[in-house]
Amino acid sequence: MSNLDLSNHGIDVTDIVRNASTARLYEEAIHRDPTACVTSTGALRIESGEKTGRSPADKRIVRHPESEDDIWWGPINMEIDTHTFQINRERAQDYLNTRDRLYVIDGFAGWDPKHRLKARIICSRPYHALFMHNMLIRPTREELADFGEPDFVIYNAGQFPANRQTQHMTSKTSVDVSFEDSEMVILGTEYAGEMKKGIFTVMHYLMPKRGVLSMHCSANEGDDGDVSLFFGLSGTGKTTLSADPNRMLIGDDEHCWSDEGVFNIEGGCYAKAIDLSAEKEPEIYQAIRYGTVLENVVVDPETRAVDYSDTSITQNTRASYPLEHIPNAKIPAMGDHPDNIIFLTYDAFGVMPPVAKLTPEQAMYHFISGYTAKVAGTEVGVTEPKATFSAAFGAAFLVWHPSVYAEMLADKMREHGSEAWLVNTGITGGPYGTGHRMPLPHTRSIIDAIHDGALTDVEMTQDPVFGFNVPLDCPNVPAEILQPRKTWDDVEAYDEQAQKLVGLFRDHFKQYEEVADAEIAAAGPTLEPASV
Repeated sequence: MSNLDLSNHGIDVTDIVRNASTARLYEEAIHRDPTACVTSTGALRIESGEKTGRSPADKRIVRHPESEDDIWWGPINMEIDTHTFQINRERAQDYLNTRDRLYVIDGFAGWDPKHRLKARIICSRPYHALFMHNMLIRPTREELADFGEPDFVIYNAGQFPANRQTQHMTSKTSVDVSFEDSEMVILGTEYAGEMKKGIFTVMHYLMPKRGVLSMHCSANEGDDGDVSLFFGLSGTGKTTLSADPNRMLIGDDEHCWSDEGVFNIEGGCYAKAIDLSAEKEPEIYQAIRYGTVLENVVVDPETRAVDYSDTSITQNTRASYPLEHIPNAKIPAMGDHPDNIIFLTYDAFGVMPPVAKLTPEQAMYHFISGYTAKVAGTEVGVTEPKATFSAAFGAAFLVWHPSVYAEMLADKMREHGSEAWLVNTGITGGPYGTGHRMPLPHTRSIIDAIHDGALTDVEMTQDPVFGFNVPLDCPNVPAEILQPRKTWDDVEAYDEQAQKLVGLFRDHFKQYEEVADAEIAAAGPTLEPASV
């Protein structure tokens, strides 16, 4: 039992387990959760319940005079009034007060001490506590003793539903954030990723106010201190490609770029586990050991071995583990200003080349556009890849208008001379259903070539549709796949598919034409590609 007093959070439970050890949280989960078991590698296997992915349609932000002019209101950031937020918070507090024991995790978001946020998680499932023990930066014993009052609090009452009759509620799930109260309330979903992305949402709001760019990206560092950023939505390869045995991992998902350089927001990684194998993703595979939370995977009832190909619970199986489980992780998780900015896209149309060099204007265009495909299982209801556009390669987590982040990125790239690349990890040889996914070894070779400079002086050709430069040669990559039109049996079908995608790009970008410079708008694809 902890002597932590939560009365100022509306909690009167006295049995509080605060920042428990991994072993203690394992014990608590095994004793209290019928879905918990220890796998053959020592990871804790658990089920998240009915929701196995985020519920973006149920995310709400309090509209308040102090912040309402800062927020990009719309389908990403839907409003809730202060009164309704208070109702939901009280509902969460009332539920938590019915529990005989609660778990608290106090930790930091942001490795740079100048910009870190003190976060407190209050929850009733040991699994949620262990998850955030992994995902936040764990304070030392001395830091915990001096922790004081948190900067932000999450009330995770996900086992208890929201009241559908309450204003602004659209389902029994509600994930609500108040920047003025520095609080988040979770009702009706036990998916742990809501807590992780809640912290990211807050950092996405606070950091730009300080002149610090918050980014949905992974980052790693070479032997010479060169840093690369990997932007992309879930399933495009951020975690996989940044976990490089020849480079130090700074982080796999959430970072900030300050005047001093890049720093990770998190203390852990949250990797997709579907079809995970030691051959394809050895670093991640070996990271799944004691201390790791494995969500919604299927295990053999006798051997407790995990079948990563079994998606009978969900395709969005996940692994949460501390950053130090990656043997070449960089601790503290900070680096210099990035040399390379890599935009990862999962192109379900089979039109994008596997790699292209971007001009600064093209980089801004594609950053604002954020073209990719939603990958099966990442969100509730998504069962197959679907073409989409997500500003800054993470619109679901943006708070300010996308142009704010884009302008900050452009300024920092110009100041520090960062180069930009577009890498397609999606479909080649035809559209989704006909073509096949880009082989991971080829993508890794492309990333290696970017890092070692092999693509710097290679001969390139201008893509007739998108206008960016495409290398004609890349070490360890078949030359025929570098130009996607040549991989299709029916080139006329390719041209038709390309024009369809161009139309989607142009239609999407119309909403940004008033705020984007003319040079950026002109850097997009054309409707009439020249014959190749």
